[in-house]
Amino acid sequence: MVPVIISFFRGSWCPFCNLELAGLQQALPAIKTLGGSIIAISPQTNRHTILTVEKNELTYEVLSDRSNMIARQFGIVFQIPEYLRPVLQEKGHILPRYNGDESFELPIPATFVVDRDGKIVYAFVDPDYTKRLDPIEIASILRNIPIVSKS
Repeated sequence: MVPVIISFFRGSWCPFCNLELAGLQQALPAIKTLGGSIIAISPQTNRHTILTVEKNELTYEVLSDRSNMIARQFGIVFQIPEYLRPVLQEKGHILPRYNGDESFELPIPATFVVDRDGKIVYAFVDPDYTKRLDPIEIASILRNIPIVSKS
């Protein structure tokens, strides 16, 4: 097993998410050189996930986490309050259309680094959706993961 960077993002409608996805794409060669891989995850439908990959020209795995089942296991799911839903919709961010459900649930943007043994060795979770882990820091984190598995 190789170290994996797991990045949860809200959706392609979020400009900060698109910037993060692009940053991860730029960092991918360095991450691969250090033996790592990237998986990005959002609650979007398969269709919107494919559109996100195409729009951002991503070459790493991007997965659809319908109903936030994986994000829920990481403890990072929150629900958009009812009073904010019309504001999102006025901006064209119609979550039921993107996510295929009426839950108005999203993951807190988060990045986890998982080592070769499947252990989370680094977690960046910030409820402020404008704050993300700098992809440059990922290389530094990967350099500190032992090359040989302990098992």
